[in-house]
Amino acid sequence: MKTNLKNLTLEELKQFCTGEGMQPYRAQQIFRWLWKKGKADFLEITTLSKKNRVMLEQRAELPQLQKLEILTSRDRTVKFLFGLPDGETIESVYIPTKKRKTVCVSTQVGCPLNCSLCMTGRTDFVRNLLPWEIADQVRRVESIVGKRVTNVVLMGMGEPLLNYENVLKAVKILNSDMGMNIGARKITLSTAGIVPGIIKLSKDPFQIKLAVSLNATTDKKREILMPINRKYNLRKLFEVLEDYYRLKKKRITFEYVLIKGFNDSIKDAKELAAITEKVPCKINIIPFNPIGNKLLRRPDSKRIKSFVDFLYPIAQAVTLRESRGRDIDGACGQLRVRQRNSRIKVKG
Repeated sequence: MKTNLKNLTLEELKQFCTGEGMQPYRAQQIFRWLWKKGKADFLEITTLSKKNRVMLEQRAELPQLQKLEILTSRDRTVKFLFGLPDGETIESVYIPTKKRKTVCVSTQVGCPLNCSLCMTGRTDFVRNLLPWEIADQVRRVESIVGKRVTNVVLMGMGEPLLNYENVLKAVKILNSDMGMNIGARKITLSTAGIVPGIIKLSKDPFQIKLAVSLNATTDKKREILMPINRKYNLRKLFEVLEDYYRLKKKRITFEYVLIKGFNDSIKDAKELAAITEKVPCKINIIPFNPIGNKLLRRPDSKRIKSFVDFLYPIAQAVTLRESRGRDIDGACGQLRVRQRNSRIKVKG
C-alpha cells in the first residue's frame, strides 16, 4: 500500500524519507512543494533527483480534493463543494474581508449531532475526515481564489472535537512554516460543546482559538436546538470552560444564533449576559439563516437591533455577525444536500 504523504506532518515525513534512504532535509523540500506550492505530482518536485521522484511515484501517493462546484455570492463569499476519493462530498467557504481572507472548513462527512438549526445535522453522519482532507480544503481554496489565506475556522460540516486527533494533525500541517504557515492564533475551532474534547484541548499546547455554539441560555431551550445538551448540559459546559480559560488564558467566543420568538427576547439577552459573565469572552450574535425549517425563522431587523442594543452595555463584548453567502446556500451543509438531492432525482 502506498503512503499518503499529504497525511503526514513534517516530522512524520522526515521519518518516511529516512526510511526510504533519503536525507531528512528532503522532507522539508517535499513538504514545501506539497503545501506551499500546492503540487500534486511527484515529477514536478524538481529539487529532488529523478531517482527519488521515481521512487516516490512507486511508494507514495498525493490524493487531491476534486472541485465539483463553486458558487460566488454578491458579498464575495465563495462556496466550494469538493469530492473525496471515496465519492463523498464536503463543503468549504471562502470569506474575504479587507483585513483577512478566511476559509471555513469541514471536519466530518455529515454530522452525528442532529442540531435543528444546521442543515448538516439533517444528513446522516458518514465518517471523520482524514487530516489531509481537512488541510487540503485550505490549500485548494487558496489556489483557486489566488489569494493567500490568513485565517481558518473549523466551523464547516461536522463537530471538530469528535474528530480530535485528525483535526489537531491538520492544524499542525497548516501551521508549519514549511507549508502554509498559518499561525495557530489565526485558527478557530468551533464546537457544539463536547466537554471531553474541550478538556483535551485545554491541555494541548497549540494556541488555537475556541468558539462555542451556545444558542440558548437554559437547558430546556438548548436541548430543542442541540440534543448534545442532554449529555453535556450548560452547568457541565461552563465548568469546563472556566477551567479552559484558567489553563489557556485565552478568551472564548460564544456563538448565539438569534431565532424569532425563541431566544430573541430582552429576557434572553439578560440571561445571556448573566450566564457568560464568569468566562472572559466575546459574544457573536448571528441572525438565523433559514435552511428550510419552517419552525425556525429569522427575527426582523428591529428585533435584532433591540436585542443587540440591550445586550451590548451589559455583556463583556458583543458583535452582530451577519451570515455570509445567503444567496448561494452559504449555510453549513446546504450545498451538499442540494447536490445530493439532485443526484438522487437524476438516478430516480
